[in-house]
Amino acid sequence: MRFVKQVCYLVNLLHDCGTHKLNKLFKPCHQWSTDKITLRLFLQRGSLSTMAEMQDCQHDAGLYSPNPSVSGMTCLDRDAFNKTITVPVIRVKKEIINQVMKALKHRLVQRPHLKRVIEDPKDEINKLVLLDPFKVTSDESFEECDHLLFKKFGVSPQITKYELQLTYENFKGDEILRAVLPKGQDVTSGFSRVGHIAHMNLREHQLPYKNLIGQVILDKNPGITSVVNKINTIDSTYRNFQMEVLAGEENMITKVKENYITYEFDFSKVYWNPRLSTEHERIIHVLKPGDVLFDVFAGVGPFAIPTAKKNCIVYANDLNPESYKWLLHNCKLNKVDKKVFASNVDGRDFIKTIVKTELLKYIKLFSNEQKNKIHIVMNLPAMAIEFLDAFINLCEEEPCSDAVLPTVHCYSFSKDDNPKRDVKEKAESILGAQLDDCSVHLVRNVAPNKDMMCISFQVPAKVLYKTRADTADEPTAKRSRTEEESATEN
Repeated sequence: MRFVKQVCYLVNLLHDCGTHKLNKLFKPCHQWSTDKITLRLFLQRGSLSTMAEMQDCQHDAGLYSPNPSVSGMTCLDRDAFNKTITVPVIRVKKEIINQVMKALKHRLVQRPHLKRVIEDPKDEINKLVLLDPFKVTSDESFEECDHLLFKKFGVSPQITKYELQLTYENFKGDEILRAVLPKGQDVTSGFSRVGHIAHMNLREHQLPYKNLIGQVILDKNPGITSVVNKINTIDSTYRNFQMEVLAGEENMITKVKENYITYEFDFSKVYWNPRLSTEHERIIHVLKPGDVLFDVFAGVGPFAIPTAKKNCIVYANDLNPESYKWLLHNCKLNKVDKKVFASNVDGRDFIKTIVKTELLKYIKLFSNEQKNKIHIVMNLPAMAIEFLDAFINLCEEEPCSDAVLPTVHCYSFSKDDNPKRDVKEKAESILGAQLDDCSVHLVRNVAPNKDMMCISFQVPAKVLYKTRADTADEPTAKRSRTEEESATEN
C-alpha cells in the first residue's frame, strides 16, 4: 500500500505542469480521480516503451544537451546555451517544398522554435530541409515510398551535412534545468497553473537556483507572466500561504476557469488548488436542483457557485475576509448572487447558528415532500473533521421517523496505511456514534505517505437531535441574583 502511494505521488509530480492540459484532454468520469487517470496513462506509456525508444532518448539527451559550462549557473545567461551541432539535410526545390515536407514529417529534426526549412545562400532554386540525425544517416535510411516520392518530384536523396546553431530558444525547459542543477539532484520543471501564475514548491537544494528556475518557467510557458514559490505550509487561520515571486510581475490577482465557471481572486490571500477540480465536480454532480448546500469552508466558491448554477439553495461561509470578499465578487461575476447566502464567521459558529436555523426548516419541508436532500460540505482537510462535534445535539426537536437527515462531505488528511479506516474511525470518535452507512473516497495523494480523503455520511439522528435523556442530564441553570437579594445578603 505504501509503495502504491509513493508511485502515485511521483506520478503527480511528473504531471503537475500538465494538470490543466490533462483536465482539458480527458473529462474523467466520476468514479475516476485525476490521480488514477494519470497513473493509468503513466503505466500504459511505460508498457509501450521499447528499448529503441529509450536509446533514442539517451542519444537525444547527448546531442541536444546544453553546453556543460552552464552547470551551476544561478543567474540566467541565455547566450551560454548557444551550441553548434551537425545535422543531415537534403535539397528540395522551392515550389515542391510543402509536398516533400508533408511526406517526410516523421524524419524532420524536432526542436522547439526551430525552422526545419532554411535558405541556402549558394542556391536560389533549392532550400535545405533539416532531418533528424538519429533517423537519417544516409540515403539508405529512406524507405521505398520515400524514394518513389523523390523520383516523382525529381529530388536527389543525397544527404549532406549542415552546421546547425542551437540557441536558448531551441532547448526545452527541463533540458535547461537538468543541465544547470548539479547532477543527481531532482529537477523541478512542474508547477500548478493558476491563471497567469505558475505556482511551484521548490525543495531546499533547488533554492540557490530559484530565480533562474522561475525565469526558465516564465520563458518556456506562454501565458505565464508570474512564477511564485510557496515558502511555508498552509497552517494559518485563513488557509493562505506565504509566497515569493521568482520571476515576472508581482500581480497576484488572477482569473481561472474551472468546470465552465470563472473565478477571480488574489492568489496571495486566499486558498486555491487547481488539482481539486475533479473533486469539486464529483460533489456538485451529486446535488440535484432544489437541494440545499451548506458550504462551511467555502473559499472563493468552487463548490457553492456551480451548485447555485444548478438551481440549488446555497449557504456559503468562510472565516477569511479576503475569501469572503472574492466569494461575493465571484457570485456576482457568475450571476448567482441572489442564490447564495454568504457569511464571514468561524465554521463552528456557522454550523451552530445559520446551519442550525435553516436545517430545521428544510428538514421539515423536505421530509414532507421527499424530493430533495440537504448536503453539508466541509473542505478544510487539515482540521475539518474536528468540527464534526458541532453537530452533536444541534437540533432540539425530536425527528419524525422519515425525516430527511443532512449528508456531510468532510475532508481529512491521513498518513495511515489504511486511510479509509483511519478517517472513518476519527469521524466516529468525534461524533460518538458508529457510521454504518458511509463512504470514504480517495481525493488525491499529497505526499508519499499522506492522502487527502473525503468521508460522506448521513448524520445519525441520535447525534443530531437532543434526546430527553440528554436534556435531563444537563445541569439546571442557576438563577441570577437580583440586586435586592445581593443587597440583603450584604
